[in-house]
Amino acid sequence: MESQNPQTSKNLDSNPTSLSMDNLVHKVKSNLVFRSKWAELNGAMGDLGTYIPIVLALTLAKDLNLGTTLIFTGVYNMLTGAIYGIPLPVQPMKSIAAVAISDGPDFNIPEVMASGICTGAILLVLGASGLMQLVYKLMPLSVVRGIQLSQGLAFTMTAVKYIRKVQDFSKSKSEENRHWVGLDGLILAIVCACFIIVINGAGKERNERETSNVDDEERNMRSKRIKKTMANIPSAFIVFLLGVVLAFIRKPAVVKDIKFGPSSMEVVQFTSHAWKQGFIKGTIPQLPLSILNSVIAVCKLSSDLFPGKELSATSVSITVGLMNLVGCWFGAIPCCHGAGGLAGQYKFEGRSGGCVAILGVAELVLGLVLGTFLVRILDWFPVGILGVLLLFAGIELAMTCRDTNSKGECFVMLICTAVSLVGSSAALGFVCGMVVHFLLKLRLYLFK
Repeated sequence: MESQNPQTSKNLDSNPTSLSMDNLVHKVKSNLVFRSKWAELNGAMGDLGTYIPIVLALTLAKDLNLGTTLIFTGVYNMLTGAIYGIPLPVQPMKSIAAVAISDGPDFNIPEVMASGICTGAILLVLGASGLMQLVYKLMPLSVVRGIQLSQGLAFTMTAVKYIRKVQDFSKSKSEENRHWVGLDGLILAIVCACFIIVINGAGKERNERETSNVDDEERNMRSKRIKKTMANIPSAFIVFLLGVVLAFIRKPAVVKDIKFGPSSMEVVQFTSHAWKQGFIKGTIPQLPLSILNSVIAVCKLSSDLFPGKELSATSVSITVGLMNLVGCWFGAIPCCHGAGGLAGQYKFEGRSGGCVAILGVAELVLGLVLGTFLVRILDWFPVGILGVLLLFAGIELAMTCRDTNSKGECFVMLICTAVSLVGSSAALGFVCGMVVHFLLKLRLYLFK
């Protein structure tokens, strides 16, 4: 009777493929672990102030297939949460969406999707070749902070516009001043903003230290209990839920007209004209924004908010590229990641990949159950509430720049921010910031 060699048995039990698969499963599970169910659910609301207006505008203006978009962005969010383990949401590509809304009949769904595919292909090449990681390492922190500050301020200004003015998303225009009273009035938005401030405050300091005075121990314990109770209140989720209820109250007939079932999914038909216009009008202005905000600023912000979990510029660039090389062929909106979305979900207590996984599951279910009909409901969602959610996301992103200490770094950061905001171009702000940074370095070298 043959006996099995103990060494052989040991080798069989420690199969590298089996071990690597076990490690992968363990990593995915740990990335999706909830720190707190209510906190992660609350954090999932942090990016809706950006996501809903853009998707709604493209659906109304260009007949975007909302059902297909929800299904793909839902899958993207679930995969992102499992891979990265931080609340990094998937957002629409803003520059491409802006061109589609403002450019009239010459830039329709085929052109939009061609833009996304071209942008995704370039990002995939930059990531796979290692060039994106090189750019990330060489870019001065002051320039990155300038991009983050400009994006954060742009979000807050858009948020205030949503709160103060009636919006026509199909034309991307603001109309008359919003009334004070009503189901989408100024008072409603102000009350929601005050509620979030009372519950969440200005946010937690990353290096917050505990006081250790024995005489104040009882007071500190009481304060901690109150803070813990407040932290468990999902303020953003409550505000969003209020908006959903108000949407049905504003248009009760929507309930009677509800149609269930997913939208039909079809492969987009492209022409040479669509590829040409998509690349020139969509990809060229979108690419600098994707590189700077969707990859570089996101990676830097991840290291600020989640020490030890800094994302790789190579990985983020590749995943953004792959998302668009898959989904855009079927009519899903061109997508990327964004520093604003990450900051927004962090502001509302999102701390793990489970946060965006929750959002992804919700999008997937809505896409399969309601499909494009969902736009009939979102069209009546109070825009002022979306403005409130976007406002706090923008503030959180802008506040990441508070660690800029030296006057020289502040100088570069503010020039980069000013040019980005006034010129409406992150690329132009980046170029000016880099020029000023090197001029200051040259001056220091010449006069030292």
